Amino acid sequence: MSDYSTRRTMMVDTQVRPSDVTKFPIIDAMLKVERENYVPEAQRDAAYADREVVLAPGRVVTEPRTFAKMLDALNIQPTELVLNLGCGLGYSAAVLSRLCDAVVAVEELDGMADEAQSMLSSAGADTAAVIAGALTEGAPKHGPYDVILIEGGIAQLPAAISDQLAEGGRIGAIFMQGALGTMRVGHKADGRITWRDSFNATAPILPGFETEAAFAL
Repeated sequence: MSDYSTRRTMMVDTQVRPSDVTKFPIIDAMLKVERENYVPEAQRDAAYADREVVLAPGRVVTEPRTFAKMLDALNIQPTELVLNLGCGLGYSAAVLSRLCDAVVAVEELDGMADEAQSMLSSAGADTAAVIAGALTEGAPKHGPYDVILIEGGIAQLPAAISDQLAEGGRIGAIFMQGALGTMRVGHKADGRITWRDSFNATAPILPGFETEAAFAL
């Protein structure tokens, strides 16, 4: 067993399972996807640490425990189409591709979408497609989506994203208020999204998902 394989098993056994994430498809996916390949090369030794991995200023790969709990809360099914916003170098898309029918990932950092697509293709994740574009715009021509997962913090959800969620679908995001955050799951019914709190979590707020400043005279 390689060193990274050993670390991957330890990540699942010490970070994921103790967080009450027990669904087999999630455990299996996180055991098989080589997380070290989806972080900057200089940070590969930190790929399995119990913390975020920095991709760029204000952008991170979500810590394993938080990511696993988000997947658990969304309860993604094998027949579903998923929109993954802020996929970075593709780790989240790689894991999602093992849980759903297909995943459309969006990344706006320069050159990162191409890197992510190349890595996913090399890994055989043929049901994952990465689009370069603004995260706030999503990928409307491929929707609507059964599930939307936002990998990063938000203060508000743009209407352009909520419009891409299918009726009866779910969306997961970490809502930030100052230094504190809560992962919430939204369910869409009758064209409206109703949110419920799932667990405490933090993440840098993604560009374009900040609260709009109030206009003052």
